[in-house]
Amino acid sequence: MSSRKSPRPFLISAGVALAAVTLGIVSWQATAPAEKGSGGAVAAAPPREDPAAAQLKALARREDGDALAVGRTDAPVVLIEYSDFKCGYCAKFARDTEPELVKKYVADGTLRIEWRNFPIFGAESEAAAKAAWAAGRQGRFQQFHTAAYAEGSKEKGFGEDRLLELAREAGVPDQERFKADMAGDEAAAALKKDQEEGYRIGVGSTPSFLVGGKPIAGAQPLRAFETAIAEAKAAAQR
Repeated sequence: MSSRKSPRPFLISAGVALAAVTLGIVSWQATAPAEKGSGGAVAAAPPREDPAAAQLKALARREDGDALAVGRTDAPVVLIEYSDFKCGYCAKFARDTEPELVKKYVADGTLRIEWRNFPIFGAESEAAAKAAWAAGRQGRFQQFHTAAYAEGSKEKGFGEDRLLELAREAGVPDQERFKADMAGDEAAAALKKDQEEGYRIGVGSTPSFLVGGKPIAGAQPLRAFETAIAEAKAAAQR
């Protein structure tokens, strides 16, 4: 199943437009004039960060207690993921790539991963997004995420009974609270916040990522994320 384009129009702000046009193929090259060092020697000036890239990098929330995130709030690199629970390639990333990133980079404090609910496949996608948020209210977002992206899970749909079943699989302790949270105004507001952020920067398909402000589109091979993380870490240490 291929990633799907969002049916909503792009709402790209002028300051981010150049960076957001077609995620994954945009690259930034920071250039600066050479500076003369002592004795007349020419020394390269440190690269300047592109303003649009800086705006994308600043989207990292780094909030203590964010239930939809893993990793240290002060990690040098933040990966932001815009995903849909009905997206097959999102599931592939969740099963094949994300666990490796957690094991290699989150565990040693290099990486923080922040999830953004970005449902584009209709009502069931939105319901699953709200359910994941509700599971997070009881500290079980990651477990819900794993259950919802398990092999064959999306083929069962995300109707209300199925979402309750996933909550039980995820170990959500209070089912009544889960149902109330899932249907409440706070879940809707949290979903809207994530969606508006994604549309504002030009996200048009899932999964889409920002790694240290660098856009990556699609469930790319592990190596692509390793390279982006290494580059972002090096930039953070300059």
